[in-house]
Amino acid sequence: MVQSKSARSTLMTAAALWLATAPPVPGQVRSAPDLSSAATASAELDQLHSLLVSWRGELVLEHYAPKGSRGRLANIKSASKSIISTLVGIAIARGLLQGVDEPIATYLPQLARAPAAKRAITIEDLLTMRSGLESTSGGNYGPWVRSRNWVQYALDRPLVSEPGTTMEYSTGTSHILSAILTRATKRSTWQFAQEALAKPLGIPLARWTRDPQGIYFGGNEMLMTPAQMLAVGELYLNRGRSRNRQIVPAAWVDESCRPRTRSAWDPSREYGYGWWIQEIAGHRACFAWGYGGQYIFTFRDLDLVVVVTSSTVASEERHGYRRRLFSLIGQHVLDPIAGA
Repeated sequence: MVQSKSARSTLMTAAALWLATAPPVPGQVRSAPDLSSAATASAELDQLHSLLVSWRGELVLEHYAPKGSRGRLANIKSASKSIISTLVGIAIARGLLQGVDEPIATYLPQLARAPAAKRAITIEDLLTMRSGLESTSGGNYGPWVRSRNWVQYALDRPLVSEPGTTMEYSTGTSHILSAILTRATKRSTWQFAQEALAKPLGIPLARWTRDPQGIYFGGNEMLMTPAQMLAVGELYLNRGRSRNRQIVPAAWVDESCRPRTRSAWDPSREYGYGWWIQEIAGHRACFAWGYGGQYIFTFRDLDLVVVVTSSTVASEERHGYRRRLFSLIGQHVLDPIAGA
């Protein structure tokens, strides 16, 4: 097989060794649909770096633009929040965290003298972006990451709503989860992720940004190759199971993809435990999403995973990139797969 870094795609019909292969249905011919039009259309999206498609456990499309490659680490931006959620689920299954209803004050002594409403914030409130704390994202992001203590700064934000009610998207909220994981597991978030998630999946996990106290960034800046992202997508598609091992509880995967609130900017986009839920071309997607166009899409009804990495220089709103990308996925990936 010859792989090119040009805008042409490489179509692969053999599964990568680390992919969990779904058993064939008796009497069914497993024939991969022609996705060449997806590669052609991808070449017209300047921001796109890679597009990978896995169907029934087989990698059926692997396309890299000139700025992308198989081994290149992508900054997955806020898709990191979905990885943090996954780690929380594993920690609960291991008894390192008591459950989603546990108050975060249990692990954060700096909340001892905080108002009762802040002490009542739960792990679930953080997972669903309903902590009630003022956001550290958007215009507040710069001052937050320039602060001397990211966790304290996020906790010191005023309450703008009652915890557990309104979605207030905030990277600081997810970073608090990283601090809780660090305290509960007695290891750094990277160390826990490496042992509990990456190693069982058979993939390495690069170190990423840490805050001034050494806590790994809980809502941004994780680094993964497109293939590693695909492994995570396959894990969630298969309800937490990979390589004959249950890595994440199946119930946690289901709960993560169950809507609990919705985006204030787009009511059609719902949110579970660190994962987004939205219908795309008539198919329900549960997905991780990062700034610029970093995506891990899972479509359970189609037995499908789609991974996209993109430039992080510009927003997806620029030149209608998100709209064009979703249209490409619907027309050139989902429709052919659904008709196969």
